[in-house]
Amino acid sequence: MVRGGPKLDHGRRRELGQSFQDGGSHYEKVRPGYPADSARWLVPAGARDALDAGAGTGKFTHLLLNMGLRVTAVDPSADMLSQLSAQYPAAAALVGTAEATGLPDESFDVVTVAQAWHWCDALAASSELARVLRPQGTLGLVWNQLDTSVPWVHRLARIMHAGDVYKPGRRPLVGPEFEGLEEQVTHWEDVVTPADLMELTKSRSYYLRAGEATRAKVLANLDWYLHDHLGHAAGQELGLPYLTLSWRAVRA
Repeated sequence: MVRGGPKLDHGRRRELGQSFQDGGSHYEKVRPGYPADSARWLVPAGARDALDAGAGTGKFTHLLLNMGLRVTAVDPSADMLSQLSAQYPAAAALVGTAEATGLPDESFDVVTVAQAWHWCDALAASSELARVLRPQGTLGLVWNQLDTSVPWVHRLARIMHAGDVYKPGRRPLVGPEFEGLEEQVTHWEDVVTPADLMELTKSRSYYLRAGEATRAKVLANLDWYLHDHLGHAAGQELGLPYLTLSWRAVRA
């Protein structure tokens, strides 16, 4: 089986994941949301209670609330959760992780993990999320990825050191507690300016963990690529192609 996520040991994943502990307001401002159909496809009919694990600032929580679900949002960053609570007070926000939610057994019909599963210990998180799911409950994993089948986006991703490159056939690792893993891919575009792409780069784990010299080099390369090579004017609106990969599996 080909497994998703970066080729990092768990200690390195945690180190990089720590880069998101602060800066919730910047993350909320510059990161894209998700297409509504990704949530509709993941949430089983009749679901009432949802857990959004690794919820961040609530970009996927928002879709679950819009579906009329009772939502609990868990994230290790109190800073991220403060942004979530300010925008989506209907969600219960708790500090925790996918590996240790601190929530009661069999409390949820669906658990979602959007843009965060690759930071988790997949087997430990599978055990924990299966514990809090009701029988036949659904685990949903979601990623926004730059559509690098578009040539200019492929080069953009390399300059940004973006790890979200779509590889058909790659499947996320989930534990034996789940079965019937299925995938849906949604194509869409986010409207951005060159300045937005600069800020998006600054929200990436590679940039956040880099030294000042590396950061300056990344931004200089990006400025050259967008303005000199591609010829975009400051403030010009661009359609940035994305794929949203949604995976669902049922508690065995």
